[in-house]
Amino acid sequence: MTARNIPVLSIAQTIGGSGLSMMALVAGIVGAQLAPLPTLSTLPLTVQVVGLALSTIPASLLMQRIGRRFGFVLSALTAVLAALLAAYAVAQGSFALFCVAIFFTGANGAFMQQYRFAATESVEPQFAGRAVSFVLVGGILAGFVGPEIAKRTKDAFAAEYVGAFVALAGLYTLLAVVLLFLKDVKPRATGTTAGIERPLRAIVSQRTYLVALLAGVVGYGVMTFTMTATPIHLHTMHYHSIDETAWVIQSHVIAMFLPSLFTGFLVDRIGVLRMMLLGILAMFGNVFLGVFGSALIHYWAELVLLGVGWNLLFVGGTVLLPQSYTPAERFKAQATNDFIIFGVQALASLSAGIVVFASGWVYLNLISIPFLLLALVAVLSLQRQAVMASGQAAG
Repeated sequence: MTARNIPVLSIAQTIGGSGLSMMALVAGIVGAQLAPLPTLSTLPLTVQVVGLALSTIPASLLMQRIGRRFGFVLSALTAVLAALLAAYAVAQGSFALFCVAIFFTGANGAFMQQYRFAATESVEPQFAGRAVSFVLVGGILAGFVGPEIAKRTKDAFAAEYVGAFVALAGLYTLLAVVLLFLKDVKPRATGTTAGIERPLRAIVSQRTYLVALLAGVVGYGVMTFTMTATPIHLHTMHYHSIDETAWVIQSHVIAMFLPSLFTGFLVDRIGVLRMMLLGILAMFGNVFLGVFGSALIHYWAELVLLGVGWNLLFVGGTVLLPQSYTPAERFKAQATNDFIIFGVQALASLSAGIVVFASGWVYLNLISIPFLLLALVAVLSLQRQAVMASGQAAG
């Protein structure tokens, strides 16, 4: 085991996550400046998600061949070039080139998704939860660092926000250097591939699988739909300062990761389904604030609740999902789950700009209600099934 990998991965999460939180703040704003149509302003963020989704499987296959260390470093160096290309695109006013650059920063995000798996491979099984939590601490700090760097560097060059992307290239260079200290760990032989594989249709048609998938889809979909439109609504359409907009986004990203420090405790204390219900209620709360609140503090509270709700739903779905498949089925079950989630996230990101410009902020929030109700009914149904099964077993 290589416990020294854990602080390396935590630092990498901070640096790489700072890049993602920076993008959450500036990509929509820059998109609104460069896009030929206002409704395409969130296309760069959509392209970033598409890049992540399409790179997930290639990232795993590449690291299987060359190891996590070199895979992570290669990805970070590719992100350096992508950030520099984005800076050039902004300086030239090229929306198409900007989208191409952002696609490859999204591809780096697919590798970053593997940090948590690298953490679990680096410690004994009984310490895996603590290792992942320690790595996620980096995401909390990243929520502050990324937007702060963007604010301080956006005017460093003649064209606005070019400096932010040059700074982003510097972040990814530092990320590559940090990841050089990672040590590849040979996975333990656990015999987890044993078992009979069912057809994919049989796996995904189970109620447990569908509820876990729905939790991820609704959590990521509602979060991305609202968060992507926020900088455009606040800064571009209603002229809040970049400092005020960054404060809202920073708080949102921190709220996304902070609950990870105690979600394991919540699962143990109240169960995964009750925790998911809390996540749904938090998201209903953020919709309520979005519809009835118009002060900056209301936007701040809405985005904080949105982050907390996402965490409880997404983590809950992640914990619930393995209950629906055998070890032999895990690869195709997980791949299907992630592909659908990131596909919905891309759709939510693209449609956010269209909706906020065409229909406004209130309508954008109201759209989330049917999906939250669907998730609520699904979780309550599974909870009722579990109670009935427990009663029959006791009888």
